[in-house]
Amino acid sequence: MTTTTQTYSIAVIGAGGKMGTRVSDNLVKTDHTVFYSESSPAGQERIRAAGRKLTDTPEAVRDADIVVLAVPDLALAAVTADIVPQLKPGAIVLTLDPAAAYAGLLATRDDVVQAVAHPCHPSIFLQRTTPEEYADTFGGIAAPQDAIAAIESDDPAKREIVEATVRAIYAPVVDVHWVTIKQLAQLEPTLVETIACMIGDLLKEALDEAVDTMGVPEPAARAILLGHTQVALANGLRGDNPFSDACLIAMEYGREAIIKDDWKRVFRDDELDKNLARMLHLEAIER
Repeated sequence: MTTTTQTYSIAVIGAGGKMGTRVSDNLVKTDHTVFYSESSPAGQERIRAAGRKLTDTPEAVRDADIVVLAVPDLALAAVTADIVPQLKPGAIVLTLDPAAAYAGLLATRDDVVQAVAHPCHPSIFLQRTTPEEYADTFGGIAAPQDAIAAIESDDPAKREIVEATVRAIYAPVVDVHWVTIKQLAQLEPTLVETIACMIGDLLKEALDEAVDTMGVPEPAARAILLGHTQVALANGLRGDNPFSDACLIAMEYGREAIIKDDWKRVFRDDELDKNLARMLHLEAIER
């Protein structure tokens, strides 16, 4: 675990949005010098209502060591085109999702560092001890989580700034794991959205099917699904207990009935590009 007592000048762009508010709520608890910028009137009102000072973007980013872009992916190209020319040499631009950075949509400068960070969210295996930790399934409030970060610089000082910022905006953070921007894109969306979130949504569809089509009482179906989901994840991801022989047969039937034989193709580079192009509303990812 890396920690630092150094403080930095941090600008949050989009500070009144959903993610911007989460980020700002944590940064206000630190000793960093933080500037909050927001273009929408509704977002500006949320910043004022939270008791934070609203700063115009040019002033907010002028002397910032790091600029956190808490704006939607589809807006990042335009936002960076406007902001990057205004930054001081050596400043860092931190996006909170890898898609636009991987796709090459961000405006860049040779003397401005590009970085990406994304929260892991609290683990399903986290040992929670308080009601606040149990309620914090997203992270950034009470439940500890890890974070993933990538930076296009070999300068340890720049990496320290990014890590300090990541630990602040996603607090409480246990570990920050360093990868490349491409690897982060392979994790998010492929591993966690394309696969894990899809499976979570599929579980909800299966629950509805058991209730609406099979006629099982909803409390009974929900109770057995939630309990068995925990067992399935504990056995599958941690090896806590072996699946029974009968369960293995049922699992194999499920694979044959539901999973395509070539499903692992989603991890190929061309499939990642196709996935991100769809997410970013592009015809294709150009390289």
